[in-house]
Amino acid sequence: MGNRGKIHAAAALALHRRVVTTKHDIPAQVSAISATTDQVLDAPTRQFYLRAMDLLDESGIPYLVGGAYSLAHHAGIVRHTKDFDVFVHTRDCQRALDLFDASGYRTELTFPHWLGKAFDGEDRFVDVIFASGNGLCAVDDDWFKYAVSGVALDRPAKLCPAEEIIWTKAFVQERERFDGADINHLILARGQALDWDRMLRRFAGHEPILLGHLFFYQYVYPKQRDHVPDRILETLIQRSRRDASTTTETNSSTRLSTTATSGSVSNAK
Repeated sequence: MGNRGKIHAAAALALHRRVVTTKHDIPAQVSAISATTDQVLDAPTRQFYLRAMDLLDESGIPYLVGGAYSLAHHAGIVRHTKDFDVFVHTRDCQRALDLFDASGYRTELTFPHWLGKAFDGEDRFVDVIFASGNGLCAVDDDWFKYAVSGVALDRPAKLCPAEEIIWTKAFVQERERFDGADINHLILARGQALDWDRMLRRFAGHEPILLGHLFFYQYVYPKQRDHVPDRILETLIQRSRRDASTTTETNSSTRLSTTATSGSVSNAK
């Protein structure tokens, strides 16, 4: 296991031991862990990220810091990446990119439905995120309403809410990346304080996705099963069954309609 893996595992184990004894001490205890993320940045990268925050602050464009910093704050998981994630409202994406462009940074709208970037040279960049990769999780007013106060790069910052982090990560299930482990850590650390009703609203129409992650969590952390309320599981199961029944009925109707149409065509011949 490399150094990064050892840090990640040690942080997760320490967090697991804390959660067993206390419910609400995560922010105070992860401050030292969060600092580790800053220490691995070289000076030019750190200055670029700080400059990006300064520009956004001065412009008045609301933004939230996500990625490694929000995950460290909520779950105590340290992960250094080569980018800096800022989340802006969908209506503010172009304004943010124009701001960076006017300040001398190369910008691009990498994916028009969710992501832009601002570059300082070739190796340093800021991700300007306004939705999720599948386009389902737009950054709306509630992201800012429920944002939490934290620290990024040794300065106060508003961070993404844990509920919205779970919402966006739940859909990341690809061959090269699966964010289920992050969701497990977030529920372990925050489950007893999460706004579960808001999460139900967020996952409306996609309940099986959340249900699957919750079953996965309870398998990984059986002693902390109570971090997921029983009523939430029951609601998700009922809705998933209802949706499955509706889908089955729709497919049956479609097959009957297709069969009837094929018969009519045959008879016409």
